[in-house]
Amino acid sequence: MSVRWKYAVAFICLFLIEIIIALYVDDLWVRPYIGDVLVVILLYTLIRSFTEKPKRYLPIYLFLFASGIELLQYVKWVTFLGLQENHVLATIMGTTFDVKDIGCYAIGTLLLMVWEIKWSSK
Repeated sequence: MSVRWKYAVAFICLFLIEIIIALYVDDLWVRPYIGDVLVVILLYTLIRSFTEKPKRYLPIYLFLFASGIELLQYVKWVTFLGLQENHVLATIMGTTFDVKDIGCYAIGTLLLMVWEIKWSSK
């Protein structure tokens, strides 16, 4: 398996942006919305770092995955697993359900689909 460096670098950059947003941004727009749009793209770049061919349905799979995690937040899965005191894991896994997050994941997915259509034809 070879690493596709343009995706790996994009993943690292997006990961750092997500960390900065999580630690230092406390507003009403970037943290709750942009961060959630970027998380789907972050996962996409991670997976594409290790896959050669474009995966046609990968953005949709990532949307379903992210939405599934959001639904687990609705049932308080972090508390169920007893991880509420581990602030790093609780932040990564998410603790608060918000249907708007699913909308943000959909926007990220649409951006990825447009990206796939635009660049897979070249």
